[in-house]
This record gives sequence, C-alpha cells and structure tokens, in this order.
Amino acid sequence: MSFNKVYLTGFMSSGKSTLGPILANVLGWQFFDLDKEIERIEKKAVVEIFAEYGEEYFRRKETEILELLSKTQNSVIALGGGTIVREENVKIINKTGKLIYLKASPENIYHRLKNKIDRPLFRDLVLEEGSKEEFLQKINDFLNKRIHIYEKADITINTDETKIGITVDKIAKKIIRRLNEEN
Repeated sequence: MSFNKVYLTGFMSSGKSTLGPILANVLGWQFFDLDKEIERIEKKAVVEIFAEYGEEYFRRKETEILELLSKTQNSVIALGGGTIVREENVKIINKTGKLIYLKASPENIYHRLKNKIDRPLFRDLVLEEGSKEEFLQKINDFLNKRIHIYEKADITINTDETKIGITVDKIAKKIIRRLNEEN
C-alpha cells in the first residue's frame, strides 16, 4: 500500500470503534480512537467535556489531537461522528491518509444508540425515553447535514451487513481488498 494511515468515518454507532481495532490487527498496524484519545488527554469523558465546556471546545481539541495522530505511521484512526464537519480536519485527513466511510442505515443507528447515554448529542433523548420517531428524525437531520461530506470518502463500506451475519473481520478484509484496488 502506498499510504500508511486509514481514517474511519461515519455516523456515531456505524462501527468505527468496533471495526477499527480488527482492521488494524489484520494490517499489523496500531489503532487509535480519536474520542478515546481526547478522553485520555483531557482526563474526562466526551459527554463531560460537552457538558462542561461545550461543543466548540470539544471540536477544537478534536482538531488538535487529530493533527497529532496524523503524524503517526501505520495507523487506523477511528474518527468521531462529527470530526469531518470541520474543513480543517478534512484537509488533514486527505493530506495524510485514506478515508473510509462506514455507512449504516438510520434504523440500525437507532438500534445501536437507543440505550446509550454516553453520546452527548443523543443523551437527552435516551434519558427522556424519546420515541423511535424522535430518534430517527434526529439521526436523519444529522445525516442530511453530513452525508455530502461522508460520501467524499475514498471508500464506502456498508456496516448494516453485520446485521445479516457478515462478521466484522470479513468487513475488515473487504476494506483491505478495496484499499488495494485503490492503489
């Protein structure tokens, strides 16, 4: 491969943090989860950072840490769901590696998110036991704002396939095949 960094993007719960370590293992590379790196450096959970300092502070930290991670070699980096909304982040990614969009349907995203309180943008809906329709509306609103950026990825992989029995390691191998085809 003529590159040494792969970035995974997609909506929250699309499979970045699950698939990333497996992909890195198959490649023999290291794995970084951008949100986990932010938490490690800030010594706070993402949800606490949002609550205490707001989204703009979080996004600035996200860019700083992405810049640091972009200097690593032989790395798979799982981005936060909103990382690619900032143009400066997209420039860092495009300059230093390949971007893979892990695509999941709103319905599957809903099933993966509906009970998670560690997602700041959906925490209130979970705690207030929001309806499925409210969840889907919010998911679709975010997707509609981001889809044009997600679709600029070098490769798109549908992670809904895991729902029909295709294992995560088979998806990782599919990504590697596609990366090799891109070269």
